[in-house]
Amino acid sequence: MGFFDKLKQGLTKTKESINDKINNVFSNFRKVDEELLEELEEALVMSDIGMETSVKIIDNLRERVKKEKLEESEQVKEALREEIEKILEAPDNSLKLDTKPSVILVIGVNGVGKTTSIGKMAARLARDGKKVVVAAADTFRAAAVEQLEVWAKRAGSEIVKRQEGSDPASVVYEAIDIAKKENADVLIIDTAGRLHNKKYLMDELNKIQKVVNKEMPESSKEVLLVIDATTGQNAISQVKAFKEQADITGIVLTKLDGTAKGGVVVGIVQENNIPVKFIGVGEQIDDMEIFNAKDFVKAII
Repeated sequence: MGFFDKLKQGLTKTKESINDKINNVFSNFRKVDEELLEELEEALVMSDIGMETSVKIIDNLRERVKKEKLEESEQVKEALREEIEKILEAPDNSLKLDTKPSVILVIGVNGVGKTTSIGKMAARLARDGKKVVVAAADTFRAAAVEQLEVWAKRAGSEIVKRQEGSDPASVVYEAIDIAKKENADVLIIDTAGRLHNKKYLMDELNKIQKVVNKEMPESSKEVLLVIDATTGQNAISQVKAFKEQADITGIVLTKLDGTAKGGVVVGIVQENNIPVKFIGVGEQIDDMEIFNAKDFVKAII
């Protein structure tokens, strides 16, 4: 199955939710007027896109309807697709892995699919011919290291680990040393699932970042926040909390295949100007893809 087909299948619930709401609006109107636009705005808000973002999309659409004299519902729908695409394409979502080694620091609360995402990313990078080392720096959660080890093995990556409860920063220090010695292309670092109210976990994250910056000052660095799409609007508040602690360069959106709330991605990008870099649309190791705005919008509307 090609990526677009997989994406379309994975986004079935989101598509049903958004498409049905939008189609209902169009089926109730004979002409393109202010009332139609207001109903469309409400449909977007109800599709987890968020109030602020929905207002922006409809404001832009309103301008286009006037300027381009759009009178057919299909023309308006196409313009709507384009406006959502523009938001998702605005921040550059290419992976910056220009040095050897480069670093990907992976952050996010427990339960969002962080470990699984690391395994899938490692497998993807390995398919691109890159040598990957994985640092198991989530030493707080029981079985986190073992879980990561299983995924690293499946991805054909080396893992650097210590026993549960070890100092995470020291694991990272050792992993950096190994990545350099073995001439690895990418070092992926797992971190403990931190909630913004757990100060000691946030302190650990800062310690890890200091070690990376000190030991690899010239290296390309990606800080990827893993977000569970099923949490809907709660995902936006998670992004805000983590932004205070880390310079997030991209979002990894997981569990899109299990939710009707995939529209939240539009609000996340618009409100934070952070690109979505990867999306997960299934359970298999190759079910993680680089995000493509055009395909995403086509799959949901």
